[in-house]
Amino acid sequence: MSFHPEIPYTTGQHRSERVLAPEGEPFSFSPDERAKFEELASHYPPEQRKSAVIYALFMVQQRVGYVTRNGMRHVAEVIGCTPAEVEDVATYYAMFYKQPVGKYVVQVCRTLSCALKGAERVTEEIAHALHIAPGQTDASGTFTLMEVECLGACDRAPVVMVNDGWHECLKPEDAVKLIDVVRAKGEAGLSGCVHRVEK
Repeated sequence: MSFHPEIPYTTGQHRSERVLAPEGEPFSFSPDERAKFEELASHYPPEQRKSAVIYALFMVQQRVGYVTRNGMRHVAEVIGCTPAEVEDVATYYAMFYKQPVGKYVVQVCRTLSCALKGAERVTEEIAHALHIAPGQTDASGTFTLMEVECLGACDRAPVVMVNDGWHECLKPEDAVKLIDVVRAKGEAGLSGCVHRVEK
């Protein structure tokens, strides 16, 4: 008798859940981008150059809109590591997009404090208004809707991030109005972080 569960090892029953990012166009940093990256990387000891991988991935995403496989390969080459090591970082962090996204990425926090204040209904209202589900982009390519874990402002729930902008205390009944404001004013229509506003 064994305490270990029986594991069927027959072929075809186990598949990887890994989804590869799109190949994308050929990618390399421009001379200005490379100089900017090298300046930042110089803050690390040469043997810790890989510590600048997040910054390099942000540079790829800023230019392309998401992180492509060609972008990851170039980052690996610039940093001096394997593409697999870069992919490990890119796929671990939620702030890196592995597929094309809309002009505005709407991220609704769904962790406990936000959930108790109606975050699920915020997501439902936005999804209904845009005719999409979380993880999808609307037909116009303007909005991508995502559910994310804690955005770090539990006392200001529900919290929504739009690109790098912040909106706090969003009531479900005001969710569609926020989308209209973002469509008209961009990130300037967001409430901002209360800690920044109250300086």
